[in-house]
Amino acid sequence: MTEHPVVTRMREHRAADAQLRLADAITHFAGSMWFVYLHVVVFAVWMLLVEASPWPTLTLIVSLEAIFLSTFVMIGQNRAAAFQQAKADHDFLEQELELKTNTQLTREIHLLTTELHRRVVEEAPR
Repeated sequence: MTEHPVVTRMREHRAADAQLRLADAITHFAGSMWFVYLHVVVFAVWMLLVEASPWPTLTLIVSLEAIFLSTFVMIGQNRAAAFQQAKADHDFLEQELELKTNTQLTREIHLLTTELHRRVVEEAPR
């Protein structure tokens, strides 16, 4: 299966940068059900065994985690926007090239048709 050239270019760019690979790994894990299960277990253990009500340390930890996770969401949105723009630019250039090629072929076909018509109609013996 062939992939879009922009997909290949973006994947290679992300694979070459350690920070982007780390952000991808965190985003991948944070968007999974394992992340949810881990949090259910950790929060339940924390609330039942570690800290008495109203869990001020847990509230601080969850707030900080939300700040960082929202940053990773924005990183993912920026990546998606950059990908869509690069793909749109690539597709636009390809379509422009296709249009130019088709226009040139149409002109050449017209010239050949005109020449053929001239030879058949004008040079035909009467």
